[in-house]
Amino acid sequence: MPTKSKFNFEYTYLNLPEEFYERVSPERFSAPEFALFNTKLAQELQLPENTKHYADLIFGQPQKKHSFFAQAYAGYQFGHFNQLGDGRAIMLGEHQTIDGNRFDLQLKGSGKTKFSRRGDGKATLKSMLREYVMSEAMYALDVPTSRSLALIKTGEPVYRQSLHEGAAIIRIMQCHVRIGTFEYATHLVSKDATHALLDYTINRLYPELAQAKNKPIAFFETVMQNQIELVAKWMKLGFIHGVMNTDNVAISAETFDYGPCAFMNTYDPKTVFSSIDHNGRYAYGNQPQILKWNLVRLAESLIPLIDEDKDTSIEIAMASIQKFDALWNKTYYGSMLLKLGIAKNERQYFPLVDEFLKLLQTQQLDFTNSFAALVDEKIDLNKNFTENENFITWQNKWKNTIEETSSFEYAKQLMKANNPQVIPRNHLVEESLNLAVEGDFSLFDELLEQMKSTYSYTEDKPEKFTAPPKPKFDKSYQTFCGT
Repeated sequence: MPTKSKFNFEYTYLNLPEEFYERVSPERFSAPEFALFNTKLAQELQLPENTKHYADLIFGQPQKKHSFFAQAYAGYQFGHFNQLGDGRAIMLGEHQTIDGNRFDLQLKGSGKTKFSRRGDGKATLKSMLREYVMSEAMYALDVPTSRSLALIKTGEPVYRQSLHEGAAIIRIMQCHVRIGTFEYATHLVSKDATHALLDYTINRLYPELAQAKNKPIAFFETVMQNQIELVAKWMKLGFIHGVMNTDNVAISAETFDYGPCAFMNTYDPKTVFSSIDHNGRYAYGNQPQILKWNLVRLAESLIPLIDEDKDTSIEIAMASIQKFDALWNKTYYGSMLLKLGIAKNERQYFPLVDEFLKLLQTQQLDFTNSFAALVDEKIDLNKNFTENENFITWQNKWKNTIEETSSFEYAKQLMKANNPQVIPRNHLVEESLNLAVEGDFSLFDELLEQMKSTYSYTEDKPEKFTAPPKPKFDKSYQTFCGT
């Protein structure tokens, strides 16, 4: 049995064909310093709570005791297929808890691997701070996500557009297998490799599918449903991932790789903050269709396994893909109706969502605060909005629907549980990161503390954390990958 608060590592991924990984150790940092450590997360996962254990693990003699490795994968980046891999990340191990749950511990910013291409394999302090604050904020928002266990200052400079302080982060996920891993297996290795990867992933993440009549299709449809639920949660919160390439889509349906991500303030489906998304491919409103596009790529990777006859495989896969739109609508609208306090997920109520969003877009109102104002009358909405004839008509229809389906008391509880008061506002995230880089973590810590009670509605939140930025900020704001 695993022992509490110790590393309990296995390396089951290394049972796959050797094309799937490279054994590698992290680079030696000149003056490593643990700047942040998530003690509560370590306790939850029965991991060591003393940073000395992690320093020994990473900077000791790992090759004698551990089998660190970087994963190989491929991916469609902005629609173009590329062979990729962990160019700046190394798997430290698969930690198993006493109750049998398994989590990857990955060191990101660990230096070059054979997959680094022209990169240095390192990361800036600001980009790793962003990953830390965004992943922990998403966890507080009840979104499946990678978690941040520790942030390490490397003591070395990192060169991007200018000189930056270097850092690495210890990231935790259920599993780092991606759609891009399946693309790599099918297109660049072999059918046998894809089969081995499918069996491995089912055994690790979805063991209930082991006896399915057609495992590849059962697997695909499970992944599709889980991904739909994940992206619907993003949409519900105004979250924009910013780089939904297939190598950034985890089969475990966890949000990860917090580079050019951001939260939408003023409601506009065309909102883009990523500096590299010049054509708005990954804009807020495009995320559902991009998800479908990505899932089609996964289906293509599974074609050789679905049936011995290729045409039959394609036909079966297409039948599954055609379920996407109905599943998306049911999941998305069900999620958005909860924001309006309506528990009945029925098509007749879907227009209430679209009409409210259209009103927000027309009036250029804040997405988060507008929903929160339906919960808490103390939150002011623009009088031009509340006195608008179209809003009054919608409001009457909304209230009538609540009376038909439940009660206002029940509706308010639903809305409180589904409408956060605080999100990681882009201007606050930037300010907190800039201060933290200089050694001042006060705003960084305060933002994370506010996120912990974002659904509580038990006390007034400081206006600093609920007020959107000035429109001028959003017009010029950009986020970056950090590579």
